[in-house]
Parts: sequence; structure tokens; C-alpha cells
Amino acid sequence: MKLSFKNYFLELIHPFSISSNTRTETPIVLTQLESRGLIGYGEASLPPYLEESQESVNQFLKGLDFSRMDDTVPIDTILDFINTGYGNAFAKASLDIAIHDLFGKIQNKPLYKTLGSNPERMPITSCTLGMASEELLEQKVREAERFSVLKVKLGGAEDKAIIRTIRKFSSKPLYIDANQGWSDPIHALDMITWLSDQGALLIEQPLPKGMRSEQAWLYDRSPLPLIADESCQNESDISGLKGLFSGINIKLMKCGGIREGLKMIHTARNLDMKIMIGCMNESSCAIMAAAALAPQCDYVDLDGPFLIKNNPFEDPEIREGKIVLSERPGLGLIPQ
Repeated sequence: MKLSFKNYFLELIHPFSISSNTRTETPIVLTQLESRGLIGYGEASLPPYLEESQESVNQFLKGLDFSRMDDTVPIDTILDFINTGYGNAFAKASLDIAIHDLFGKIQNKPLYKTLGSNPERMPITSCTLGMASEELLEQKVREAERFSVLKVKLGGAEDKAIIRTIRKFSSKPLYIDANQGWSDPIHALDMITWLSDQGALLIEQPLPKGMRSEQAWLYDRSPLPLIADESCQNESDISGLKGLFSGINIKLMKCGGIREGLKMIHTARNLDMKIMIGCMNESSCAIMAAAALAPQCDYVDLDGPFLIKNNPFEDPEIREGKIVLSERPGLGLIPQ
């Protein structure tokens, strides 16, 4: 097996703002794993506010020798090989995705079938609106016409003004992501109650992740489901979130890939917690990997390719607000 990788920058259609930062591009690393004349594609998306970078991913990948790895061994053996040691979740996610794509192509089977997902159970996906001026929010709402749910980034001083602006142009239901932006639980409860009357369906990470007692207080009183994002990195975090959140947000980048994402689904289900599957700014590669798991989730936020202007693969198909899973082998990606 032959591993190769290259740095790339996803250029955003609009500046993307959350409660803590604004950016116009996102660095990623695109990986390829080749065997039998087939290529498995992977991706590490690396927003600059996180610990990993293109440099750290490159360093990790350079330290792996796939030339001695045989694709006839079980896929878990190869995944165990890349998951030795602590950290490097984003780098490991890129390899995990590439391995799953390659093995799907070797088996001539779509990945979603390998993972036991039923396309008929695919939830609708939201489209994210970052913080912006009224004029730009209007434009973003128009551009999200094909989506049935809008995800709104809040957590600042203009939260109500943002929602009132969106409501001038759309009555679609809302997912709200505060990105830890509300530090006062009483204010958070007031906002959540108000947002419930504005058509919000759920709230992601209302408080900073270290405020566990305050989060428990808020959970007991919230009229809307609360979804853990920054508080939930991988499967080992989930049991400690019971009684603090209604559910979890799985991101393949944070948890290290598809195999860990599937473990998170099973653990959350056993704890009777809701499941969202989300994304960073990602190309179709990481998005279609997450989409293969999406029918096993309750909420989907996989809009990455639709927020960028230089997707290295064809955009996913959206039908009736849902991502359509490809019947092509593996992830079904078409490079462009």
C-alpha cells in the first residue's frame, strides 16, 4: 500500500464567523492510500483555533510506513496500526477515511452498506449561517434555499438581532450553535426559552465545557434539547455527559474517524442520548464519510462542501434537504 498526502486550502464563499473567530479559508490535508490500482481518499480539516495543523498532520503521516502493509488483512488491523499513541485525531481521521474508502473499492461496495446504514433513514441536513451583517445574512439565507433547516451561530451580543434578521427572510426551523459563547447559565436559559419561541429545535454547546455544574442546572431547565460539541471529543467522553446534555455531536475529525464515530453512536444509543453528526469546513471527502453514518443519527449538519468555492471533489447531491448516498464503491467520490 502506498500513502501520499498534500496540503490544500478550502476557500470559503463568505467569511465564516463564530463567537470566537472569523476566517476566510480552512487549511486541510488531503490523503491518498493506493493499492491494486485503486485510490482511497481521506481528509484532515484543520481550523486554525485547534491544536493540530498541516505541519503536525504531515509529520504524523511521514512517520507511518504503509509499504509493508497488506490490504488482505482485516481493516481493523490497519486501523489499529494508525491509532497507536495519543493525539493526532485529525491526522488519524484522514487515514481512517482513506482506508474505509479504499476497502470499499476493493470490495466493490458502497461504504454505507459496510457500516449498516439505511439510506431511507437519512435525516435532513442543516446549512450553517455564520455571524454576519443583515445584508450578508439575507444572501446566505437565499443561498441555502435547498436546505430545510438553518443552523445559526450565536454566542455574542447581537444574538437576538441575528435571529430577528433571519426571520425577515425565512421561517425554516433552526439549529442553534452557541460554541460555548454564553458564560452565564441564567442568560443562557433566557436565550434558549426565547429561541424556542423563534422556531429553534436544539441548542449546541451553550456554555463553556468546563462549567459542568452550571450545564447540569441548564439541562434540567431547558425547553430544548442540548447537544454536546466541544464537551464531546470521542467515545470515552460520552458517559460523563449523561445528565448534562440531551445528546452529542459526532465530528469525524475530532474523534479520529469512522470507526470511532460508529462506537460513539452505539454508546450514545445505549445511554438513550440523541446523536448529531456534524463537520468542520470540509470537502466532499470527509462529508461523504460522515454521511455514510448519518442514517444512524437523529440530526445531521453536513454542509461543508456548500460553503466553499474550490471543492476538490464533486459536491454531494442534495434531494429534499437530504444528502444522497452514492451507490459507487467506497465514498463514491469524483475528483475534479
